[in-house]
Amino acid sequence: MQRIQDEASFREFVGQDRLTVAVFKTTWCADCHFMEPFIGDVESAYSDRLAMAEIDRDDLPDLCSELNILGIPSFIAFRGGKEVVRFVSKLRKSREEIEQFLDRAVAVSAAVSSSV
Repeated sequence: MQRIQDEASFREFVGQDRLTVAVFKTTWCADCHFMEPFIGDVESAYSDRLAMAEIDRDDLPDLCSELNILGIPSFIAFRGGKEVVRFVSKLRKSREEIEQFLDRAVAVSAAVSSSV
C-alpha cells in the first residue's frame, strides 16, 4: 500500500477522479497491526475499483484533526477530493468489515458519479 507522509501528497492522492481510500494508522496501534496479515490481499482484490494509501496519524496531526480522525484505524473514501463515506471508530476492524466498507464506498461513489 502506498504510504503518504505529507499533506500535499495526501491532497493529490484523494483529489484523483477515481475512488481513493485513505487508511489512517499509527505504528503503536495494536488494532492497526491486526490488519497487516490481510490488508494487502484486500487491496489487491479491490485494485480495479479503487486505490488505497496509508497515513500515519502521528505524521500528519493537523490533517487528522481537520478530518476529525479520533479513532484508529480509520478509513475514509474520497472521489475528486470530496469525502464519499467513512469507517471511523476506535475498534479493531475485521477483514469482513473492511470489505463491507469498501463495497459500500464503491456503491456510493458510483451513485455520486452517475448523478453528476
